[in-house]
Amino acid sequence: MIRANRTAGSAAFPPPERPVLLAIAGDSAAGKTTLARGIEAVLGPDRVTRICTDDYHRYDRAARAQLGITPLHPACNHVDIMEQHLRLLAEGEPILKPRYDHATGTFLAPTHVEPREFVLIEGLLPLHTRAMRDSLDVKVYLDPEETLRRLWKVERDCAKRGYMPEQVLDEIERREADTNAYIRPQRGAADIVVRFHRPTRPSPEGHLGARVVLRPTLPHPDLEPVLGTGERSPIRLLLDRDHGKPADVLEIEADCPPDEALHVEREIWSRLRPDGRLQRSRIGRYVHGRGELRSESLALAQLLIVYHLVNALAQSDDVVLVDGVKIGEPAPVRAPAG
Repeated sequence: MIRANRTAGSAAFPPPERPVLLAIAGDSAAGKTTLARGIEAVLGPDRVTRICTDDYHRYDRAARAQLGITPLHPACNHVDIMEQHLRLLAEGEPILKPRYDHATGTFLAPTHVEPREFVLIEGLLPLHTRAMRDSLDVKVYLDPEETLRRLWKVERDCAKRGYMPEQVLDEIERREADTNAYIRPQRGAADIVVRFHRPTRPSPEGHLGARVVLRPTLPHPDLEPVLGTGERSPIRLLLDRDHGKPADVLEIEADCPPDEALHVEREIWSRLRPDGRLQRSRIGRYVHGRGELRSESLALAQLLIVYHLVNALAQSDDVVLVDGVKIGEPAPVRAPAG
């Protein structure tokens, strides 16, 4: 039986019948945490529970080295516990989540986690099994340009995990077989695939372009009336084939003018179920050095995901209250498992 979420909500916004679950899958250093944190900021941190499935590693770093197994391999992870915990979170139940310390490669004491209105799951394998996918409302796969991902991994692992660049590059090559066998296949299970890439035209601010595949497993907003289709349009919607199947593809150039991105942002925002708690000013923001910048490609990718999360939350309640006023009626929310 699905139970009400006891931890979220207020007098004006009662707890939903159940939390809404988003999973972001992708290879190491694909940008999963950056995307998840940005979405959390837009939704409001007090409404979000965020977990990482990499906490479910079966072996610590020393044991993995002894066994010759990578953390990308399902046998190196407690997949059965992941499945159980995602199901419990989807039912509004708390879990006792394991914790893995990436800095030391060892395990910490488990922590008690209560689901809030939104549960954001990120990691290497959150779309690996049908049981995990069945607990999710929105499934995203991050597929950045491989040159970028390798650059990001070297920068992160050297700065935060104490590795030398050559060690990181050697580890990437050692993991390639498992990446191909277990990480990349999850792309086929995603509702949305986001690929950030280097610009085709120089971007003075260093922004990236994005290619966002919108598969028909979710009812995406119709953006055709406000978007161009020509190759010179900085934001364009194309009908393409993805893994042999038709899909809409949203392409955003790195140098997209802010006013054009804002026009599309407003259109998506107007399609959202009313939710006065969203932090619109946080869309597309990311930390660069000691400052904060905005990326138009990141903003639109985030907003499309938020669109589905907010609408799923609205549909999960018997009624939606905004300033005490009932808005809309419920509708089925679970997307096809795919």
